[in-house]
Amino acid sequence: MKPLERALKLLLAWAMALLLWRPGRRARALERLKTARRVLVVRLDNRVGEALLTTPLIEALAGREVHVVTHPKVTRVLEGVPGIARLWGYDGRLKWLGRLSPGVRRLRAERFDAVIDCGNWSEPSVTALLISRLIAGAGAVIGPAVGPGRALMDLPVPARGDTQSELLQRLHLLSPLGVTGEPRALRFRQPKGDQAWLEPLRGAPHAVVNPGGRLDYRRVPREVFVGVCRALLARGRTPVVTWGPGEEPLASAVVAGVPGAVLAPPTDLDQLAALMRQAGLTICNNTGPMHLSVAMQVPTVALFLHMAVERWGHPYPPHRMIDLTDAAGSTDQMVERVVAAIG
Repeated sequence: MKPLERALKLLLAWAMALLLWRPGRRARALERLKTARRVLVVRLDNRVGEALLTTPLIEALAGREVHVVTHPKVTRVLEGVPGIARLWGYDGRLKWLGRLSPGVRRLRAERFDAVIDCGNWSEPSVTALLISRLIAGAGAVIGPAVGPGRALMDLPVPARGDTQSELLQRLHLLSPLGVTGEPRALRFRQPKGDQAWLEPLRGAPHAVVNPGGRLDYRRVPREVFVGVCRALLARGRTPVVTWGPGEEPLASAVVAGVPGAVLAPPTDLDQLAALMRQAGLTICNNTGPMHLSVAMQVPTVALFLHMAVERWGHPYPPHRMIDLTDAAGSTDQMVERVVAAIG
């Protein structure tokens, strides 16, 4: 049903583009952007990494009153991030009411000067696209020039042709505001809560090892993490194996194969961030914890399977992004590459 659902969404978006078309929209938007102060950033994805990838864009908007609306499940990711005047969890009830739905109505009443849809730049994100248009009212809507976005946006922004980087493509959405897409770091708040539980890690080298991930086909095999943990111990670093919801059996299996490795306790996002900072090295799959580690400015060795490093990775010092797709059939070769990257 997925292809049919996608086709119906696209058809709806094109129909809405026709219904909501107004003459002179681009000219009015360009004029409004000359004095735009109140900006809403829209990213409705419910993944941790996607939220963190939005933080450089927020920083680039410094000097403006920046609001962010995101999925309620990831407001916890952006709480306390500098530069956000107000963080909104999108209320998705009664979406079929359009501009009269609760989530749209309360944001539309804010009368933002500009609404920036941070949806997918290579595939139309129809829900975010429609919601951005409805929220904006008379405000200027900026977003990726893909699919129906070309017709629903006031200022559709074509993707950069010189990079696949998700981070740089998102920054490029600010070009109508005169903001250049120079690289900027991911951000996360100072971890909240009591961190006394980290005391046993002080004074000895450790490393966070996170073998989990949201999608199985993107996970490096467990045996690779076992081999990496053994190599860490041989180098005098104690692996602390972390895990997310539903991943404790995987983490326990890694620890069981490596005498001397430590199974982390359950951690929330702040505790995981604090643990990464204390350990000083993170080894993980291409998943949310990778972006969190980078946001905490912790040296990160990220392992990629079947995903583009250039698009989703952070291939700059002190981080190492390793594409293991071509070595997927050889555990030994994968371990060798990762260990070489650790140094």
